[in-house]
Amino acid sequence: MAFEPFQQLLRSIQGRRNTGGLGEVQYAQHIAFLRGLQKEIQPEEALMIPLTKLNVVVFDIETTGFFPEKGEEILSIGAIKMSGSYIHRDETFYSLMHVEKEITQDIVQLTGIQNEDLKNAPAPSNVLIEFMRFVKESSLVAHHANHERSFMQHASNRLFRMPFKHRIVDTAFLFNIVERNLDIAKLEDFCTHNDIPIVNRHNALGDAILTAELWSLYIERARNIGCDTLQDVYDRYSRL
Repeated sequence: MAFEPFQQLLRSIQGRRNTGGLGEVQYAQHIAFLRGLQKEIQPEEALMIPLTKLNVVVFDIETTGFFPEKGEEILSIGAIKMSGSYIHRDETFYSLMHVEKEITQDIVQLTGIQNEDLKNAPAPSNVLIEFMRFVKESSLVAHHANHERSFMQHASNRLFRMPFKHRIVDTAFLFNIVERNLDIAKLEDFCTHNDIPIVNRHNALGDAILTAELWSLYIERARNIGCDTLQDVYDRYSRL
């Protein structure tokens, strides 16, 4: 019976101290969902899909700092779906994430996020599960992806005792093969360079949309220099 494996899963996690503030039944449901999703993820297959047909979710996070292993936390996640260079502007995700400790006034001014908003926000585990439901098996794209990768890996390990298995593609791979001598790094500088209006900067969804605008442009430019797949992009990048 399908109920019995769920009961076994529930018993296997009983006694764990970190359930992200959730009841054990809901926590077990989260784990079951993630295990099922991870069986569906085939990150290597995405390498050979034509860039014009590749489904990705472009995302961004706002955080309290740069080092999750030192206790820095995710404040919000924003994302938008793309198919090839087409941006699905009506398919977006955004959520604040519950944080107990007070954030600094500098972060409040930078992001516009208020401490009271974070106190009333959903539990981190719930937000991450809803984000994964939005992403499904798609590859992820982020600007300066090491930041997003380190926080997502840390959160998955801390909250679910599971590795984060989605591929996260750094925009730098695409940008650097198209414009090898362009010496800029900040998202707003890339937008200015490409005449993209800078709107809602330092808002997770706003930054995800700006990144998607750039990804759309640079996918077409990468194809113009002979890169038809992500594997082609990685191969070209390795020869820089």
